[in-house]
Amino acid sequence: MLNEFARPVLTVTELLRSVRDTLERRFPLLWVKGELSNLSRAPSGHLYFTLKDRGAQVDCVMFKSRAAALEAPLREGMQVEARVLVSLYEPRGRFQLTVEALRPAGLGPLYERFVKLKEKLGAEGLFDAAAKKPLPPYPQAIGVVTSTAAAALRDVLTTLERRNRSVSVIVYPAPVQGEGAADRLASMIARANRRAECDVLLLVRGGGSIEDLWQFNEERLARAIRASRIPVVVGVGHETDFTIADFAADRRAPTPTAAAELATPSRDEMLGRVAECARCLAREMRRRVQYAMQALDGTARRLVHPAERLRNCLQTLEHLRTRLAFAFGHRVHRASARLERVQASLAGLDPSAVLRRGYSITWNAQGAVLRDASQVGPDEKITTRLAQGSVQSVVKRSDLL
Repeated sequence: MLNEFARPVLTVTELLRSVRDTLERRFPLLWVKGELSNLSRAPSGHLYFTLKDRGAQVDCVMFKSRAAALEAPLREGMQVEARVLVSLYEPRGRFQLTVEALRPAGLGPLYERFVKLKEKLGAEGLFDAAAKKPLPPYPQAIGVVTSTAAAALRDVLTTLERRNRSVSVIVYPAPVQGEGAADRLASMIARANRRAECDVLLLVRGGGSIEDLWQFNEERLARAIRASRIPVVVGVGHETDFTIADFAADRRAPTPTAAAELATPSRDEMLGRVAECARCLAREMRRRVQYAMQALDGTARRLVHPAERLRNCLQTLEHLRTRLAFAFGHRVHRASARLERVQASLAGLDPSAVLRRGYSITWNAQGAVLRDASQVGPDEKITTRLAQGSVQSVVKRSDLL
């Protein structure tokens, strides 16, 4: 019980909005068959009616934008097939169907053929997004495959003239309705590919009933669209009309006018883009010139006149010369002091200094210095060096101490 009381309390609006969202998610667009009754048109242009059969009835609304696409007026008791979105009108808490399209009942077999062919071609990969070709951003020539008597051609030419009169237009005439029209349309697409004189193809026609548009549901036309090396934009019927050709096309447009707008860039938009590019280029050039001027100022500050550079070099040279003279004098002074120390050391070790103190050096005949009396014998000649001169002697006797 505590859990029940702990649940949030919804407002009526929150509850009905949740129910509406659930219904719309649970039931996507679908077709419903029934009889029209209680038909009325509001001042706003919206249509309100009841769709019923023997066992039940449901309120329906068809908004003005959809009602304007109806080919024929509706009447009480009419058997129809409605393409609807299941919904809920929150202000009244009323279950209703929002009608997107209406067609007279009895067209079910055609729609079944449409569904079966769509499933077949879809399974072959004919509608895969990866197989679709991108549209050229700036076409030089646009081909239009349609009837020369069709209002769609006038709409396309008017739109292309308005958007970009510099684009060439090539018309490939073919019937867009009646037996054999699909074959003629496919042949024109193939001819446009052989002639290779346009950058994109527009396959267009105005709105009509499902029978009028049926030639755009033929398999041969769908395969011709996919086999085209030139990108194909299909704009057939009104915004709510879908054909097999729409799925096979590289791009689908809701109307012929939209197809023309999709295929060609607006001249005004391109001029605006060029103007913006010019502004960006001018800003970039100004920025680069400013940067170059700043760099030049920095370089000028670092630039030294040759005479000034020469004076600086002479000052440096004089400084180095002074340092060299000082270093040389210091080195000579250190060498003189060392020389004096060495001379003092040599003077202390000089044998003549020892001799001057009364000592002498004696050599035998072989030139060996005598250090004791046993090194000589009687009658040997010896030489004695004194502080001044030397004396040669003959040993008479040698005694050891």
